[in-house]
Amino acid sequence: MEVDQVPQEHNRTFGGERKAMYATSRDGHYQVVPSTGSKMEEIVTSQALEEFARLRDEARLRVAAGQSAPLEYHMYDKRMDRLTLAQATGLWRWRVRRHLHPKVFAKLNQTLLQRYADALGLSIEALRKLPQTPHER
Repeated sequence: MEVDQVPQEHNRTFGGERKAMYATSRDGHYQVVPSTGSKMEEIVTSQALEEFARLRDEARLRVAAGQSAPLEYHMYDKRMDRLTLAQATGLWRWRVRRHLHPKVFAKLNQTLLQRYADALGLSIEALRKLPQTPHER
């Protein structure tokens, strides 16, 4: 992509920010060009955010019914999936999946809880329960 072809379509999901993109200058060298994004990127990002909101809301119902641990709700609320959470905590994916079970989660030691809390930007106390209101952060 050449410098003058970098999208500048004001992607609303960027929140007024810009991102760096590499483009080719007239002399054939790569350079960093600020971009406000493209409409296609905005559509795809919006769909991903809607999917995480849906997964979060479904997880809330499962946690309230005692079928899942609060960890699942917080994972989706922070826009992570099991793989991303596993990578952020340095745990195997199968361990994260296991920790989503309420009985297993209830027995986790402080060290593991702290790893999850750090990865999700929460306190251990907040990690252990659902927020009072559906979208409280």
